[in-house]
Amino acid sequence: MPNDNGRGVMTRTRSGPWADLALTLPIFIAYHLGVVFLQVRNAADLVTRELVTLAHNSTIGYFGLTLGIGAVFVATLVVLGRSHSLRWDRFALVAAEGVLYALAMRLMASYVVGRLFLGPLVHDRSTGLIMSLGAGFYEEIGFRVVLFGFGAQLLSLLFSARAPLKALLIRAGWAALAAAAFSGWHYVGALGESFDLKSFTFRWVCGMAFTAIYAFRGFAPAVWTHALYDIWVLVL
Repeated sequence: MPNDNGRGVMTRTRSGPWADLALTLPIFIAYHLGVVFLQVRNAADLVTRELVTLAHNSTIGYFGLTLGIGAVFVATLVVLGRSHSLRWDRFALVAAEGVLYALAMRLMASYVVGRLFLGPLVHDRSTGLIMSLGAGFYEEIGFRVVLFGFGAQLLSLLFSARAPLKALLIRAGWAALAAAAFSGWHYVGALGESFDLKSFTFRWVCGMAFTAIYAFRGFAPAVWTHALYDIWVLVL
């Protein structure tokens, strides 16, 4: 994950990349243990197909690979002396933070457009739960970490944005464009919805909110917020 080590006004209180990955591990594992039973998967998920292929279409083998990924990561944290990232209270805190942000977004959604889900339409709660987890994890990687995070760093280098105000303007402008791409993502592909300006605008605002959470607080809070918001709207 991009980490500016405290540089700039938009990254002072971010969590670190190792902690971010540790805190999102339950969402990653739960999604991959469930998605193999579904007929759909998140469009940003580039991992499931590869795991199924490696497992030679064996469900047991797939489960073993998925749990193995989690075990290897946990072992890596222990070897690196970062096992403190796996304390239960850290998971509880990031989940609580996600609940607060999701609550704020849900109230905003009710005021603006009513009941709106930020992912593909599904027809049962179990599918909705799994797809919510996938959207939270993979869409945050794609749109916040890669598109916004790396994109903003690249633009800052290209335009030599060393002055704080110039750097802030570049990052803010790129955040708006990345949020627009995130919103537009929901209207393309086999599971895409028919374009609607009202829902596009709301999703753009949500994209800006996720970007702010990612920039100020880190990847893990953004993932938990996205996943919990989708679960609340689609499942509960």
